[in-house]
Amino acid sequence: MAELYFHNGERYELEDGSPIEEACEEAGVPFACSGGICGTCIIEVLEGMENLSDPTQAELDFIGEKGVLKERMACQCRIKSGAVKIKF
Repeated sequence: MAELYFHNGERYELEDGSPIEEACEEAGVPFACSGGICGTCIIEVLEGMENLSDPTQAELDFIGEKGVLKERMACQCRIKSGAVKIKF
């Protein structure tokens, strides 16, 4: 089981490989398109970036190059395993 932590203290357990969108929405992250186009669901990854799926092309086009990313689109991420802490 993977763990998703929010800066406000909320915590969710997710199956390894699961999308994080639903947990983020429950925690209050705003969503609009859910397709990686609008950028409404941008989150800051505080810890555990290595435990998220690689950025999609939509994320790279919107946010920037891989390697300098501290932000991700919650609608595009999957948690591979381990723990991730985010802020929105």
